[in-house]
Amino acid sequence: MSRKRCCHDDAAIESFFHTLKVELVHRTRSETRDQARREVSAYIETYYNRQRAHSAIGYITPEQAELRSP
Repeated sequence: MSRKRCCHDDAAIESFFHTLKVELVHRTRSETRDQARREVSAYIETYYNRQRAHSAIGYITPEQAELRSP
């Protein structure tokens, strides 16, 4: 649980939501909420976790990081 008034606790999730908005939300137009949910899920599962390199983990994908961890 994050503490009140501690901006560093939310930095990682704020960064994720910024990336999500810049790379997907502001570039697409969904007709329904259900369609938007599917697009966000597909973005996270197929691109963000499997293809997009992340600076916080040495410019590799989260999937690669999981495979490297014991």
